[in-house]
This record gives sequence, C-alpha cells and structure tokens, in this order.
Amino acid sequence: MDTTDTLWTTTIESPLGQLRAFASDRGLRALLLPENDVDSYALDPEPVERRGYPAFARLARQLDEYFTGTRRQFDLPLDLVGTEFQRLAWDALQAIPYGATRSYSQQAAAIDRPKAVRAIGAANGRNPMSIVVPCHRVVGADGSLTGYAGGVDVKRFLLDHEQGHV
Repeated sequence: MDTTDTLWTTTIESPLGQLRAFASDRGLRALLLPENDVDSYALDPEPVERRGYPAFARLARQLDEYFTGTRRQFDLPLDLVGTEFQRLAWDALQAIPYGATRSYSQQAAAIDRPKAVRAIGAANGRNPMSIVVPCHRVVGADGSLTGYAGGVDVKRFLLDHEQGHV
C-alpha cells in the first residue's frame, strides 16, 4: 500500500445505523458497522471527510439496493489491504452465494488450506468490508451463529434479511 495516498471517508445511513466508508483513489478500502472500532482496522493515512465522492455514491446506491432486496451481489472497485492469506480468505467470502452460509472449515477448504480453520476465523475478523465482503455468511460447523465484528445480532439480521429475499 502506498501510504502517500489520500484516504477518503464518509458515513452512509442504513437499517443498521450509520456505516463508515473509506476509499482510496483505487477503490473502497473499508465499510465499518456502527459497532466496529475504526482504530482496529489500521486505516492509514488519516482519512479525510469527503461527501459526493463517486465511489461512495455507488456504494450507497448498492447498499440501498441490497437492503431493499433487489441486489444480491456487489459490483464495486475494492482496494482491500491485508496479508496474502487474508485476501485469499476474503475472496472466498465473496464466492459464498447470497442467502447461503458456509462453515469456517468449508471456507478454509475453498482456499486449499483445510487445516487453517482458526486462521480463517482471524482473517474474517479483520475483514474491513462488512456486508460487501460477506463474512456474516460464515457460521459454526453446527450452523450456529459465531462471532461477528458487528455483533451476533447484526449477523442474524443480515442472514435473515438475505434468506427472506432468496
């Protein structure tokens, strides 16, 4: 990552409350839920508030379509910053179909690292693009709702929302 880039930020209203979006000139870097601690995502450089930025307008429109049930897949330029393993894990998240769930072990197998179940959980916990990169679709091996950076109630809301529009 070129830390000389400007990092833009704005807030977007949603049924979950105010979401905080971050973008570089290359694409969206993060979408944080109200419960997320911004400092834990290492969003360098210090973000600058910018409303009307095209990437944010596109994100807001697609989130609105998602929450009204008309969008099942996001089509946005992403500029995710993470380790090679994290990026593999996040790519696997994007392959989980709308309204479906996968276990952590299924996600690990999808990236040919079947023994990396705990590492998958850690990578999902560092996913900076809530909703868009759908880590809420990953559940425990028994189908239980396990940890989620936005809280288990938000995870339940997102899964119920998607299953209600399948």
